[in-house]
Amino acid sequence: MVEPVFKPRNQVLEMFDHAYGNYMEHAYPADELMPLTCRGRVRGQEPSRGDVDDALGKFSLTLIDSLDTLVVLNKTKEFEDAVRKVLRDVNLDNDVVVSVFETNIRVLGGLLGGHSLAIMLKEKGEYMQWYNDELLQMAKQLGYKLLPAFNTTSGLPYPRINLKFGIRKPEARTGTETDTCTACAGTLILEFAALSRFTGATIFEEYARKALDFLWEKRQRSSNLVGVTINIHTGDWVRKDSGVGAGIDSYYEYLLKAYVLLGDDSFLERFNTHYDAIMRYISQPPLLLDVHIHKPMLNARTWMDALLAFFPGLQVLKGDIRPAIETHEMLYQVIKKHNFLPEAFTTDFRVHWAQHPLRPEFAESTYFLYKATGDPYYLEVGKTLIENLNKYARVPCGFAAMKDVRTGSHEDRMDSFFLAEMFKYLYLLFADKEDIIFDIEDYIFTTEAHLLPLWLSTTNQSMSKKNTTSEYTELDDSNFDWTCPNTQILFPNDPLYAQSIREPLKNVVDKSCPRGIIRVEESFRSGAKPPLRARDFMATNPEHLEILKKMGVSLIHLKDGRVQLVQHAIQAASSIDAEDGLRFMQEMIELSSQQQKEQQLPPRAVQIVSHPFFGRVVLTAGPAQFGLDLSKHKETRGFVASSKPYNGCSELTNPEAVMGKIALIQRGQCMFAEKARNIQNAGAIGGIVIDDNEGSSSDTAPLFQMAGDGKDTDDIKIPMLFLFSKEGSIILDAIREYEEVEVLLSDKAKDRDPEMENEEQPSSENDSQNQSAEQMTSISQEIDLIDQESLEETSLNSHPESLSPADTDNAASVSPSEQNSNPAENHETTSLDGECTDLDNQLQEQSETEEDSSPNVSWGKKVQPIDSILADWNEDIEAFEMMEKDEL
Repeated sequence: MVEPVFKPRNQVLEMFDHAYGNYMEHAYPADELMPLTCRGRVRGQEPSRGDVDDALGKFSLTLIDSLDTLVVLNKTKEFEDAVRKVLRDVNLDNDVVVSVFETNIRVLGGLLGGHSLAIMLKEKGEYMQWYNDELLQMAKQLGYKLLPAFNTTSGLPYPRINLKFGIRKPEARTGTETDTCTACAGTLILEFAALSRFTGATIFEEYARKALDFLWEKRQRSSNLVGVTINIHTGDWVRKDSGVGAGIDSYYEYLLKAYVLLGDDSFLERFNTHYDAIMRYISQPPLLLDVHIHKPMLNARTWMDALLAFFPGLQVLKGDIRPAIETHEMLYQVIKKHNFLPEAFTTDFRVHWAQHPLRPEFAESTYFLYKATGDPYYLEVGKTLIENLNKYARVPCGFAAMKDVRTGSHEDRMDSFFLAEMFKYLYLLFADKEDIIFDIEDYIFTTEAHLLPLWLSTTNQSMSKKNTTSEYTELDDSNFDWTCPNTQILFPNDPLYAQSIREPLKNVVDKSCPRGIIRVEESFRSGAKPPLRARDFMATNPEHLEILKKMGVSLIHLKDGRVQLVQHAIQAASSIDAEDGLRFMQEMIELSSQQQKEQQLPPRAVQIVSHPFFGRVVLTAGPAQFGLDLSKHKETRGFVASSKPYNGCSELTNPEAVMGKIALIQRGQCMFAEKARNIQNAGAIGGIVIDDNEGSSSDTAPLFQMAGDGKDTDDIKIPMLFLFSKEGSIILDAIREYEEVEVLLSDKAKDRDPEMENEEQPSSENDSQNQSAEQMTSISQEIDLIDQESLEETSLNSHPESLSPADTDNAASVSPSEQNSNPAENHETTSLDGECTDLDNQLQEQSETEEDSSPNVSWGKKVQPIDSILADWNEDIEAFEMMEKDEL
């Protein structure tokens, strides 16, 4: 009897086939599939996405990353075919600059994972009988190509290397970097040690150990924390904030797993030392918040990034179950609110960065928590993940990353880790023991979920000296009572244990509105008054002015009526007051940023709802400052038609073609409002302006907001949206192929049409449910401090590591209207019915207009650049770039 396809395990298999099959059909041998345009992404042939492209090396990345997933999913025939393709087609000698970190975890790890399962299958006697360690030889070749990156005095590797030319040759186009992330340098030991143990070439493990040893020696000795970014030559910390998310995450993971795989006690001792510091300073259950390594009681930011979702799974491996359950439940509540985990979200669970590139870390933690507890609750969590992927991310050519979890719009991106990790963890979550053709307990997962056999711990063991680790902080031994426990005795008497931990967190996201959590030292320093918060500041309050003076913050009245706040750390009454001043200024910047975001219109969605898309493709669209506001009115649905003339700058010559339809217009040659009037007069029910700059994309350009023409635009009644060239081409290509294309213009993508969905896939798709759009409530802030664009320029152009605290001045300004107002009255986040207001405006989105109009800016001129102690103020862009580098 054939099992129903809607069984979760079978659903995962069908979803993998959809993703992998489309990659092989439309993209291979390219590195990635572009699921919206159904083609491969080849390095240099598509517009650059910056550091995120460093993972691409023209070596069929997705195929290599998927090798051991095929075996886990019991697709042994496909695995054998895939190995033959890798050996036949993949070239590792390309003139391409790649990330050492990404190449190690994805390609080297993929080859080693494939080799591990190939020799397992060969031993079983049915498949891979022809295999003779070819993947291992490719891995060794790649390992030698990565070794020149370690040619530094510290032993920390350069962040990038040229596969063909190495590091410092002129044609290598790399080797000038000075900084790398902690995870980038500390996530090598599993793959490099496995390569050494498989081949007997000790050099790989030795280099990886040296990098780990150096990071350990450079930890901050009083807190036992490490920073995010380190200078590879001097060992100085460049970014001194510390957490468990982007930039650090897999460093901690590899310390614990190196102990498991290699049997070296010093790795466990180091991990336990760091873990004690994490639980002491960073863990604020259920939150995990970054702190400063030198002042660990001071939070470095009030938001969390999605990469920390791996940490509950690591806590399971360590045996610390309670905080794992708490953090996982908090993350699940965020997912239930937004369908996916946003790239970053605030401590009161608003969206900070709205993207979601189909990251697998939450699924990973879900799997490990289910393995540890046996609680069927985590099966329900897994079903939610499956449903959301099929409902919101599935497109005809695969699965597309979410560009904005608020609108449901897509990005033309399907990263290799989606196939390497997501399907592996979801399948293992639902598979029975007999569904897996080998014992998964005989292997350890790398950070990319590649499988390395545990028997490596006893192979070539004599070649590696044990690390000698010293200078440990005296720790409470009880903290480690449950290190590497037997999971069968974690819940011996209370099967409801996990539920009792989760229950208080059930409503933490939707029903309660915790304010930003800023820890203060020692309970406000033994009973002293809490420091002045930016939200409470009143420029006319003499007591507040006195507190500012004590913190080294002074007021300057400008000629235009604004008041400028300037902070001189050296003028503070004490170092503690200086810290309070730094915190106050940071809060002022965050309040200003929030107010700036509220003045911008959020992105809109263009959803293709006709055959064969059925609502699966959602494009990010820029809003207009005129016409029908889609956030206040019902969405507009209709077929699209190109206007003639295409620029829409004169009376349309084909009014019959656009009558009752949504008109497509090209940008340029006249004002947006003029285009809108011309198509409205022709009977169009809406308009989509497509950028005339060929190759432009919302992947790389800031959100575009169309302005009026300086005249009264109340006569424009239809909705108008803007698409960049790349997104517009998706609609134009659909018209060429299918002639009639229907789209939905809305503030947020709607669920798919159940009837259409059932017609296409009656058994494998979940029925859609109509959902109303989230209510967006705007809170007006009484603070106008800073233009976001100025903030981003500061973070990109300043060099904080070259300054000292004494060199630093910082300024913010307050407009006259604020001098007699109390921002606290407008900052309350709990409404009478107990629900949270939703201010999910994305940080990096900026409004633009077709005219050269400038937004109102009230950011006072900076007196001097910002030094390293203040770098966290402007860290948003830096951190985002770091997250793009660090897939984990």
